[in-house]
Amino acid sequence: MTHRQIKDSTVTITGGTGSFGSTMAKFVLAEGAAEVRIFSRDEAKQDAMRHALNDSRLRFHIGDVRNERSVDQVVRGTDLVFHAAALKQVPSCEFFPLEAVATNVQGSANVLHASIEHGVKSVVCLSTDKAVYPINAMGMSKALMEKTAMSIARNNLDSDTVISVTRYGNVMYSRGSVIPLFVSQLEAGRPLTVTDPNMTRFLMSLAESVDLVRYAFSEASPGDLFVRKAPASTVETLLRAVSRLLGYGEPEVQVIGSRHGEKLYESLLSSEERALAEDRGGYFRVPLDSRTLDYKPFVDEGTRLAAGDDDAYTSHSTQRLDVAGVEELLLQLPEIQAILAHR
Repeated sequence: MTHRQIKDSTVTITGGTGSFGSTMAKFVLAEGAAEVRIFSRDEAKQDAMRHALNDSRLRFHIGDVRNERSVDQVVRGTDLVFHAAALKQVPSCEFFPLEAVATNVQGSANVLHASIEHGVKSVVCLSTDKAVYPINAMGMSKALMEKTAMSIARNNLDSDTVISVTRYGNVMYSRGSVIPLFVSQLEAGRPLTVTDPNMTRFLMSLAESVDLVRYAFSEASPGDLFVRKAPASTVETLLRAVSRLLGYGEPEVQVIGSRHGEKLYESLLSSEERALAEDRGGYFRVPLDSRTLDYKPFVDEGTRLAAGDDDAYTSHSTQRLDVAGVEELLLQLPEIQAILAHR
């Protein structure tokens, strides 16, 4: 599928002013996109992005993925779609689950249907580790987003539009993530607040999340799910690495207890998916289950999971980093580099 290319293409990024969206916009501009459409609801963030990037190929569209008409208008004439628009905060989705469904599920369906209608070549949908064995509304809505994408792909296999899904864990230093909170608390001389020091989370940079989406874009067959292998650490290890790296030594820690809908660890692949996954070195590919609603063969003959490791791929079972290992990852982040450069 490597014939798809960004150069000279018209690209739409939903949720384009978010942490991922703005990073992806810089990437596709650098790759030679002819036009990049930034689709989001926040005019202030769009204005800030317009001035920050100052590129005549950028086009800003105010709209909401919940609104079919605004989605239709921005997708028309688009070659490639990177769908990042979502409600992502676990606590807010717990209090307003139907809002999560409206944006993450129905909004995604609007983007996918419009993409097929207008002959978009590729749609890459961004998902989260919280969609695997979900216990919170955000994860459940993202799991349904994935199922919606795969259903639309399965029902449109003769379409020229290749729909794929990427799933990744915590993006370090993204908006609303814990590392900027730790930095601000350290700078203010306050204790570092943690919900549970023993929680483990996957660690990935924004650049690595873009690499995953780029890989899916270039390699996907319809309905494919891609996961990038990633290390993990406990929250306690992470906070100690941040504090030590920035020169604050041993931090004072305040345990505040789990927030609404939090898990002790996250999973990037369920055990069922892991059994079917194709190991591609740095990535896992889970192909679309393209079976039909004709149940007779399975009633009469049964079916078997593909042979393979039946353990889920979790932040407890992946490579676990110590403080030094997390420091090494942190040093790759532009935000941490900027802080250290001004010390």
